[in-house]
Amino acid sequence: MTSKHPLAHVSFSIYQNVEPPEFWTNYFNVQPDTAIVKGELFVTPSGRPSSGVGRIGVWGIRSEQHVQSDLLAPHLHYLVDRLGLPRSDLPELLKRTGASMRFFCYWLNESGDRVPDVPDDIRAMMEAMGGTVEVDEYR
Repeated sequence: MTSKHPLAHVSFSIYQNVEPPEFWTNYFNVQPDTAIVKGELFVTPSGRPSSGVGRIGVWGIRSEQHVQSDLLAPHLHYLVDRLGLPRSDLPELLKRTGASMRFFCYWLNESGDRVPDVPDDIRAMMEAMGGTVEVDEYR
């Protein structure tokens, strides 16, 4: 039996070099799928050791293994709930650490007739906290 390739999934990432990944793990009380320290080797998403060192610190989680939907909204809602967003102190933490934060949305649209469904409230929430929502569409 072959598994169907998902048409959508989302990752949440914080990029910065001030705090170690454990800081963000403790802050969100969530184990990351990605944890990279600038200048150190890391484990790739495939579970293999990296061939080089991290160019920037990254802390992130993904929805792909937890949400089975070809729409973005369920993936985004899952991550918002899991991270306890919005958080009133997060914009200051981002500023203090010089961090950037984003939802990165994978959107497979081979037919060309699908429209990414990013809820306006999630986009507005991320903008208010200093983050972005990016959709990477594949055709």
